[in-house]
Amino acid sequence: METTAFEPGMPVYDPATKKVGEYQGKAGPYAMLRPMGGGREWEADPALIRPATQEERIGAGVRAANRRTKRRV
Repeated sequence: METTAFEPGMPVYDPATKKVGEYQGKAGPYAMLRPMGGGREWEADPALIRPATQEERIGAGVRAANRRTKRRV
C-alpha cells in the first residue's frame, strides 16, 4: 500500500510491531508512526501498514488513556 493514501494523524496498524500508531509522514523509505496519545515515533514499512480498524483504534485509545492515568498517580 502506498503511504500517500495516508493523511498525517490517521490511525494505521503496523503488523511488524503489532501496534496502532498515528501516521506522521515519510522519512526516506519509511513511514513514520507515533503511538496514539503521544510518544516516540517508530519507522514502519509503508508496504505493510494499513488503516486501523475501529476495534484497533478503540483499543489503542484505551491503552493511551490508561498510560495517562498511570502517569498522574
